[in-house]
Amino acid sequence: MSLLVVGLSHRSAPVSVLERAALNADAQIKLLQDTVAAEPATEAAVLATCNRIELYADVDKFHAGVAELSTLLAQHSGVGLEELTPYLYVHYEDRAVHHLFSVACGLDSMVVGEGQILGQIKDSLAKAQDLHTAGRLLNDLFQQALRVGKRAHSETGIDRAGQSLVTFGLQQLAVGGPVEGWAAGKKALVIGAGSMSSLAAATLARAGVAEVVVANRTFERAERLTRILTEADDNAVAARAVRMDAVPDELTRADVVVSCTGATGLVLTAQAVAHAVEGRTGQPVVAEPADSGRTTPKAAVAPLPLTSVGSDENCPLDLAAVQPGFSVMGEAAVAGMDAATLEQHAAWAAGGTIDRRERRTPEADAELITALAATAATVGRIPERRKPEPVAERPAPFFFLLDLAMPRDIDAAVHRLAGVRLVDIESLAEASADAPMAADVDQVRRIVSDEVAAFGAAQRAAHITPTVVALRTMAADVVAGEIARLDGRLPDLDERQRGEIRQAVHRVVDKLLHAPTVRVKQLAAEPGGAGYADALRTLFDLDPETVAAVSRAGDSTDKKDRPA
Repeated sequence: MSLLVVGLSHRSAPVSVLERAALNADAQIKLLQDTVAAEPATEAAVLATCNRIELYADVDKFHAGVAELSTLLAQHSGVGLEELTPYLYVHYEDRAVHHLFSVACGLDSMVVGEGQILGQIKDSLAKAQDLHTAGRLLNDLFQQALRVGKRAHSETGIDRAGQSLVTFGLQQLAVGGPVEGWAAGKKALVIGAGSMSSLAAATLARAGVAEVVVANRTFERAERLTRILTEADDNAVAARAVRMDAVPDELTRADVVVSCTGATGLVLTAQAVAHAVEGRTGQPVVAEPADSGRTTPKAAVAPLPLTSVGSDENCPLDLAAVQPGFSVMGEAAVAGMDAATLEQHAAWAAGGTIDRRERRTPEADAELITALAATAATVGRIPERRKPEPVAERPAPFFFLLDLAMPRDIDAAVHRLAGVRLVDIESLAEASADAPMAADVDQVRRIVSDEVAAFGAAQRAAHITPTVVALRTMAADVVAGEIARLDGRLPDLDERQRGEIRQAVHRVVDKLLHAPTVRVKQLAAEPGGAGYADALRTLFDLDPETVAAVSRAGDSTDKKDRPA
């Protein structure tokens, strides 16, 4: 077994890199085809979700395989190899199996324990099977990963450790309250009709929203989803389908928007959301000052006015010379100030921090001025002496947006709009980093470790099976040759006698081969047992082509037995 995985995920790369490296359906197909066409790889499968991109392959050379798979990921993602490399991780053989099993159990998910990854693994396997890029190794691996994931969810309480990304996102929108209470009576707009969007629509219906509107580029898929929602026995909800060009109008009616499409560009710009909010309130939209390193298009929002920091009365500075936008208390205002003016400013600034009812003594002021002057002489500047007045509290949000797409559907600048709350993959990653881990996680980890050991043993045992079969075939040929020779030398034997001799010879050969072949399978199943197949071929001078023919026959049988 030479299983290799090269990939990146929310654990290794920032959202901005994951967003740029996201692979659409066509890119995934081309990546699979190019991977099996490359020299080191014979099988390939791609696992691409909203927070991971991983390429699995059966390779004959480790270093060449890593180089080739990394290069192919860079080529098909559009992110340069030099830029992508620092975020890539590599797992090989048993570590690669351990990684996929952990992913299948939800241990490596952004929200620990979420079960949607099982469907995504199943889709990845189906795609590789359809393209004939999955052989015996990857078929066995992915099918076993699905079984391990199901076992983890059925035997443990891993589901209690986290929820689906949809549920977790809605909890973040509800900010501290139960989703059911927050969602009750709201109107929801779901953009997209894929698996994640369908789950979001069903979750909102269960939470008690008054209406779900589904918008999708393929109108028929939107209609199909709305029929499912309205015909549900337990959580039926009013639902209707609209075309994508109706989204701007629907935004003005919706209270909650969930977007998860495969679009490569923005589906909702900050300007579109700002217009929707204006349509709801009839008032111009106000944005908070930029923070968190995010930028906002100037056309989308108007900046808030700068807040004043205290009174400038009796300030010794030439206020006309102070750089706009800075407090006259701060270091920018006093840059280059001479010592005399510095002392005056220090006294004035210190006086501004004192409760007028508790005036400081001249002695205390003198000590403060001396300390400030000494600090300025040492560091070349005076520190901020007055705390800024608190910025006015942001109004409670009334418009909620959940972006589950990768790359993102909704402009990140939307988070600055007053009255709007945006939760996206980046904020979910930050929130989930501190999420408590359930005790069941340890049990799932033990399950993964046991299953990895069992899978490795089975693969190693399977590796030696063609050699054992070839050995028994050779022995059967030797027996057949000797029986034929005996027939020629003893032509007077009757059929009963010939049968007794034939059975005796077969029993002798079977007994001689039984213990060695059983033992060699046991040894081969242990770590480091791969060399026993080579030893068996060497000892019995087995034809390598005969062994390969048995392997090919086994692969052919496997393909017939594989589920669609």
